Formats: sequence, structure tokens, C-alpha cells
Amino acid sequence: MESGLSVLRVTIGEDPPARLDKALARDVPEGAALSRSRLARLIAEGAVRRAGAVLDDPRAKVAAGEVIQIALAPAADVATRPQPIALDILHEDDDLIVLMKPAGMVVHPAPGSHEGTLVNALLHHCGESLSGIGGEKRPGIVHRIDKDTSGLLAVAKSDRAHHGLAAQFEAHSVMRRYLALCWGLPDAADPRLRGLRGISFEPDGVLKITSRLDRHRHDRQRQAVVFDRGRHAVTRVRVLEGFGTPPQLALAECRLETGRTHQIRVHVAHAGHALVGDPAYGSGRRRPAKGALPTDAEAALAAFPRQALHAAALGFTHPVSGAAMDFEAPLPDDMAALLTALRG
Repeated sequence: MESGLSVLRVTIGEDPPARLDKALARDVPEGAALSRSRLARLIAEGAVRRAGAVLDDPRAKVAAGEVIQIALAPAADVATRPQPIALDILHEDDDLIVLMKPAGMVVHPAPGSHEGTLVNALLHHCGESLSGIGGEKRPGIVHRIDKDTSGLLAVAKSDRAHHGLAAQFEAHSVMRRYLALCWGLPDAADPRLRGLRGISFEPDGVLKITSRLDRHRHDRQRQAVVFDRGRHAVTRVRVLEGFGTPPQLALAECRLETGRTHQIRVHVAHAGHALVGDPAYGSGRRRPAKGALPTDAEAALAAFPRQALHAAALGFTHPVSGAAMDFEAPLPDDMAALLTALRG
């Protein structure tokens, strides 16, 4: 391959689609930011190889375990405008940043959100030290948090850090722990849960949700639990505290084995325990039973403006130094205040 190109190595997972383009679309790490259309262009340009041989036919067959190499051209300057937006940074070195994203901040610019995003802030903060991802000179965000979810994010500043972090996320070796407030009480003794497809229980009452996730057939902005297509997803949920008599809500610890779009939100909704305040997956929830919660708690719940989800802990190996990196972020003020009201 030509000098100056960076190379992304993708390992084809089990039961791959029959075509190269579809297999890559499924197995390329989300943090690489390679859309299906960009992958198609890379294949047509001869930038995709297997064992040194160019693969320029999107219909080429691939097998599980094969390593596909994708050559990426040097990054072009990004059109997004740097903006002096304050960042809550927990750690920074030459290769990466770990920060706390507030609820309400969009990560990537998108239609309707061209400014005020995390990328705008990072472009200003990092200047010329950023890695080139997806053909542009921009932050290497290898995992994402929804706009209205708060919590920890790791961001690569260099190519070597970006590919190293992406490999850890692909191998599911990164520890991600979220705190969530959900409706109801996920209970191993609930026969409804035990009869629900994709649900199992592990020791200490940990609820394991295993499915595939894909775009909702009728609403492309949402994800759906499926079992015949899409991407493999596993979430573990452990109840930390219940609220109400009988229990109306639960504070839960959610651990991600995989990291798919909206994964926790759609998985807990599939289990019948949607997140408080979730406009996409929890709008059908009934209000708490009358008198089951303190009056102040009912008012706080009705006023809570977002999904009650916080990325509280993040652990990984530094992709350059090899050092163990572990971070925790306390609950933001709005979730802390809601829990105080629920404890009444």
C-alpha cells in the first residue's frame, strides 16, 4: 500500500453476511466512522485487501476470522468550526483525552446541530494535535453517548491511539458501567421476564439481555431488538435500589459487553423496564400507582427532562503506554436530585 496511508484491520466475525461490503458494514468498529457509502467507495478504489490481494468486488465472499485491511488516505481538514466551549477533562496526554460529557451536548455535528457539539469543542481545545478519522482531521471518538445521556468518554488524539482504542472496543475488553433509573423492578423471580426471549439471569440476580439490534423498520431514528439480523448486543443489569411501595422504580447498574446505538435504552425497554424520561423507548409507561411514592418524588419524575442514564465508570488499557486507565464520574446534579426526592 502507498506510504502515508493508515491501515485499519478488521476481523470478520462469526456468521458473516455473504458479501464483502455487508460484512464490513457489520464488523467495522463504530469508532472508525466508516459509513456504508464510504466503505463502498473504498472497495471500488482498491483500498480494501485480504492477505495482500485487492478486493474490489463488493460481492466477494468472506469467512469468519479473516482479517481485512482498509487503507485510509491522510486526513483532510474538517469543515466543522472550532468553538471555545468549556470541557470537563479528567485526563489528557499526547494521545488521548478522557472527559465528562454533560447531558444535552451533541457529540457529532448533524443536521440541526452544526455548532455547540463536543467535536466543535475538541477541535478548539486540541488544535492541530487531532487524529484523522474517516478521511477528515477530527477527534477520534471511538464510542458515543447519546445527546441526553451524561458521562465519561474517551477520545483519541492520535491515529495510534484511535486504532488501539477501537481494537479494545471491538474485543469487548473495555469496562463500561452506567447508572440508570428505570420503571419497575427487574426481578429474577418475575415469570414474565423468565419467559421473554433474549432474557436470562446470572448469579446475584443479574439480568442478562442478549439480542441483535437493528434500525426500527418504521422509525429510522430508533433501534429495535431483533434476532435475525443486525448487530450482536449484550447488556447486564443489576438492581442497586428500589423505590416505592410496592416498588415503582429501580436504580440499576448497567454493564455493556457490546456498545451499540441506544443499546441500554432499547434493551431495558425490551425487558419492560424502560428508562425514566426516555422519549423514544419509554413514552408508553404508566405513571406510578397513586400514593406509592412521596408527592415530591412524583413531581420530580414528571419534570425530569431526559432519559435517566449516566456513564459512571470507564476502564481500558492505554493504547500507547499500556497503563491501566480507570475513571469514575459522579451522578450529575439532575439525577442526584431526582434520587434524593425518591428517597424522600
